[in-house]
Amino acid sequence: MEQKRLQNKVAIVTGASRGIGQAIAVAYAREGAKVVGIDIADQTDTASKIQSMGAQFAALQADFSKFTRKDAFDLIAKVTQLQGRIDILVNNAGIIRRAPAVDYSEEDWNALIHINLTVPFFLCQAVAKWWLTTGREQSPPNARLKIINIASMLSFQGGILVPGYTASKSGIAGITRALANEWAKERINVNAVAPGYIATENTRPLREDPKRNQAILDRIPEGRWGLPEDIAGGCVFLASSEADYINGAILNIDGGWLAR
Repeated sequence: MEQKRLQNKVAIVTGASRGIGQAIAVAYAREGAKVVGIDIADQTDTASKIQSMGAQFAALQADFSKFTRKDAFDLIAKVTQLQGRIDILVNNAGIIRRAPAVDYSEEDWNALIHINLTVPFFLCQAVAKWWLTTGREQSPPNARLKIINIASMLSFQGGILVPGYTASKSGIAGITRALANEWAKERINVNAVAPGYIATENTRPLREDPKRNQAILDRIPEGRWGLPEDIAGGCVFLASSEADYINGAILNIDGGWLAR
């Protein structure tokens, strides 16, 4: 029987209760990983999907709106106590708030930057610290820690009515490169996936607006909205040994949107 690509790897996926995060968690489990989902919401549906395959899933709750650097280090310690190690971290959890730039509130700005950028950075710090002080020594000679951040097309474009989201996702692209520069020599791969227009709750308002929906479809060479499973495939690849020499990259999975 062919070995699964993530056999016995331990993967953390934030925002795993639905959408892209759930699809990544399920794909990782299908490839043999033991998945730990982190979310403020109930993860029963994700657990059911994974456990029905005979795979392992553990759900931990965290409120990223109030999440501190200490919370990140405590969370990584809890996962290592639970599973013994960590091989993959996917920073997927995020929010979006839409408003004209001149009216964008301080509350919305701070929430976007904290949840979408600050928390992922803290989790990157915490898991890298564990790897450098403990994990690497306990791992096989060629083992690597894989960190995958979820960026966006708005890591490259300005967007409309989403200044906070654009700033946070541009920041994700930046720290992905910065951390790769520092940590590649430590057998840590830090990469990002930039989803295009994906059919999730975050994009429901766009899909329910007939004019905006059609304008988006007209520009996507594939001619359709992406599915969460489309993003999961790229995340499986970046987590696997096939991507060991990829570092600091941002993989666009957008149906060709950025190429147009």
